[in-house]
Amino acid sequence: MNTGSIMNKKRRISDDILTVLIYLSAFLAVGLLLGIIGYVFYRGISNLSWSFLVTVQSPTKKIMGIAGNIVNTLYIVVLTLLVVTPIGVGGAIYLNEYAKPGKFVSLIEFTIETLTGIPSIIFGLFGNIFFGEVLGLGYSMLTGAFTLTIMVLPLIAKNTQEALRTIPESYRSGALGIGATKWYMIRTILLPSAMPGILTGIILAIGRIVGESAALLFTSGSGFYLPKPGLGLVRKLFESGGTMTIELYLQMAKGKYDVAFAIACVLLILVLAMNCLTRYLAGRFNVENRK
Repeated sequence: MNTGSIMNKKRRISDDILTVLIYLSAFLAVGLLLGIIGYVFYRGISNLSWSFLVTVQSPTKKIMGIAGNIVNTLYIVVLTLLVVTPIGVGGAIYLNEYAKPGKFVSLIEFTIETLTGIPSIIFGLFGNIFFGEVLGLGYSMLTGAFTLTIMVLPLIAKNTQEALRTIPESYRSGALGIGATKWYMIRTILLPSAMPGILTGIILAIGRIVGESAALLFTSGSGFYLPKPGLGLVRKLFESGGTMTIELYLQMAKGKYDVAFAIACVLLILVLAMNCLTRYLAGRFNVENRK
């Protein structure tokens, strides 16, 4: 009989203590999330109403509503993702599938990692000067979207690159071995297999876009009007537009905490809804779950 088997070893007190600490850490993380959500909803849910969501605020008439800010937030999210997703995914494909390891690749990866650590207010200052002044876009939705593109680019690029690295090499060699071109292999095999990881990066990017305030305060401004139908939807791209986080900051600065907590409730609902939708799409695109 093998007495040296791992199954025959005695449980040590230190193992039990560490196991308890691990479970406590997990429950603490979940508890903090639930506590924050619960407190925000406790303070803000009573101030939520249908008119609050569908009305544009009017300081002269003393009407408070965030319809314009909700639309501006969706504008910023969509515009930023439309610009950053092709760049981030394309850059990751180049680094992982085409580029040969060397100083140039190391420089690109170092640059991406450095972008992650730059404070958002510096991005806002750069976006205000370069996109707003040099390119002449001023305080506009496009200025804010281009600035956020630089900010969230590392999230999508790094997650896509890591997702591509987890795909077995046999997938590549098998596809190339039967005569597929490299781009056809990437498009039909690698990208569908890496889609859950890519969408994870997009989830993180959406969270940062929705929660950003400092950079947008310098770039997209604090306008709260709804775009007019027709060409007004296009003109809105070149106009100032404050997101919900900007409006939350302004309401907090005025001391209107009840309104700020109501906006925070809407932000949490929006982020949770986007995360659930993206995770659902990730499951749908996961090739391992397809029948």
